[in-house]
Amino acid sequence: MRGEDVPATLVGPRVTLEPTPSEVAALVVDIGAGLRARDSEIAETMTRRITHEITHTRGDPRLASLRAASIHANVSTMIEILANDIPLGHLQPPMAAAEYARRVAQREIPSNFLVRSYHMGQNAMMRICYDEIGRRDLPTLLSLAVVERLTEVVYSYVDWIVLYVLETYEAERARWVNARGTVHSAAVHPLLSATPPDPLGFEAETGYGLERTHLAVILWCLDGDDAETLNLLDSCARSLAFASNTDGPPLVTAIDRRTMWAWFPFASRSTVDPDGLRSAAELPEGARLAIGLPGCGLDGFRRSHQQAAAAYFVATVPGTPCDHRTIGFGDPGVAVVSLLAKDLDATREWVREVLGALADDTDQAATLRETLGTFYEIGESHVHTAQKMILHRNTVKYRITKALAATRTNGTSHEKLDIALALRICRFLGAAVLRPPA
Repeated sequence: MRGEDVPATLVGPRVTLEPTPSEVAALVVDIGAGLRARDSEIAETMTRRITHEITHTRGDPRLASLRAASIHANVSTMIEILANDIPLGHLQPPMAAAEYARRVAQREIPSNFLVRSYHMGQNAMMRICYDEIGRRDLPTLLSLAVVERLTEVVYSYVDWIVLYVLETYEAERARWVNARGTVHSAAVHPLLSATPPDPLGFEAETGYGLERTHLAVILWCLDGDDAETLNLLDSCARSLAFASNTDGPPLVTAIDRRTMWAWFPFASRSTVDPDGLRSAAELPEGARLAIGLPGCGLDGFRRSHQQAAAAYFVATVPGTPCDHRTIGFGDPGVAVVSLLAKDLDATREWVREVLGALADDTDQAATLRETLGTFYEIGESHVHTAQKMILHRNTVKYRITKALAATRTNGTSHEKLDIALALRICRFLGAAVLRPPA
């Protein structure tokens, strides 16, 4: 038989046939099915990578949670496309991706952050697919055909979803520009940023004077996502200003459909009472309040907001207890916990090392943590701890002994200050740092 009559390519002793479309499609489906079992792992790894590179959500756990949900939804959709050979025309965009795009638009975050995130996700998904192909030891021509098909599918999905989220972003941005409070928002952001501020232009645009004392707060709702939610928060802010006897109307601006920032003006620092503001707060169901400390002038305007944002951060870390309707930067432990919560993985590891079994997320460990934490907070008095917790003194002694024993690792005890701080972190962050039940 002549060489030109052979319908295959000879590679040594092995004949490699041109792969058929059905063979390629079957392998792509098989790869997708294998990735489905790793859905959550892939999404979490991708979220960590994108968050590390694109940092705009780090200061807001709620926005970070929305981004994580969007990434997970997109990963799941891509995997289902591969595993079931689904045409793009049969898909609906993930709701989480649309919601995240809307929230980014409301926060005035540039849309290029969205595009870059999707490109990073595309790159990460392709690397995972390449690894899956490598594990199968396929013939060269078949391997190249599968790579080509996977690249086409993943690229087509990312191109389609990016167009959709950008349209969603622009539509929301146009709507938000005309929404209540956004004129102030556009003036406030530059004043808070590192760029040279324009205090006179800010005062002319907003009518809010900076040469006085300011107390910043953040109001948000756990539920609701419409104009009525914003109206409710706006009413709360103005009621708080009235109850606090401010030296003029507050500056109130909507940040998204569930969040408002506000500044209350006072004639002098001595007239400001953050605790009085807290006691005056008659928040409706589902509303929450974070309070900064008073500050003077432009620097005080900025710093008080940074403090309110730090308290807000502590209150909104996923997994934190939701029983604190108000939280203040001046509350014991809030300032330091807000710093430690910025690196939640490292903080979680440290808390578990210091507290040992006391960091378990169980009712028994929670009881021991509460008793030992109270004991440290009131001066290490068994009598006063018993009085505050309405317990017998011997019960308090027993619990404290047992709690301290739980913190010892290989016979080694940790410093009292470390234990007290770790307990304070647990009180604020809850399940976000505790060890889940086995």
